[in-house]
Amino acid sequence: MTTLLALDTATEACSVALLHDGKVTSHYEVIPRMHAQKLLPMIKQLLADSGVALSALDAIAFGRGPGAFTGVRIAIGVVQGLAFALERPVLPTSNLAALAQGALRRHGVQQVAAAIDARMDEVYWGCYRAEQGEMRLVGQEAVIAPERVTLPDGLGGDWYGAGTGWGLAERLAVKLASSDPSALPDAQDILSLARFAWARGEAVVAEQAQPVYLRDNVATPKAR
Repeated sequence: MTTLLALDTATEACSVALLHDGKVTSHYEVIPRMHAQKLLPMIKQLLADSGVALSALDAIAFGRGPGAFTGVRIAIGVVQGLAFALERPVLPTSNLAALAQGALRRHGVQQVAAAIDARMDEVYWGCYRAEQGEMRLVGQEAVIAPERVTLPDGLGGDWYGAGTGWGLAERLAVKLASSDPSALPDAQDILSLARFAWARGEAVVAEQAQPVYLRDNVATPKAR
């Protein structure tokens, strides 16, 4: 039996999830600016409650972004520290995909337009379609002005909107019948996606636990 740990701190939510003996346990809290203090204690508590030692982990999954710069870095710092110490691989997972997977879990929707408010008059945007229980990206993820978002060509059926970017619904170029602008990524959905990736042999070494911000110049001064 595979034992996987998943964690996420890319948005206001801080969450951890564990797969062990085929059972999933998780903990989720919305605690803005508290991730650095709370994440490790949450991991330790989850493992203790499940009677699982860190050494029993086969791999560690995490939200690799897009999301808040500081939040993503906190997750990666913890993941790399654990993965190097345990000599275990990691499973980087998109936070937009996690939003889509969460919408599938909660509402059974098969097509999701995931959007996270990226500030600076932009949204992180990705469109996903369910394939055998896994939300798969259609096209590319992007950071884009709300007025320029689009749905994939050639796909019929209803789409559902998930994520804080839908708080800008009046500006989004795509209009949907249903959306949840309060949705945040959850480690249990990162865990679900990581299970598929693990089965495909997509785990990577800890050095490859890298963030994806989509916006290249997040922390880079503009050239003069």
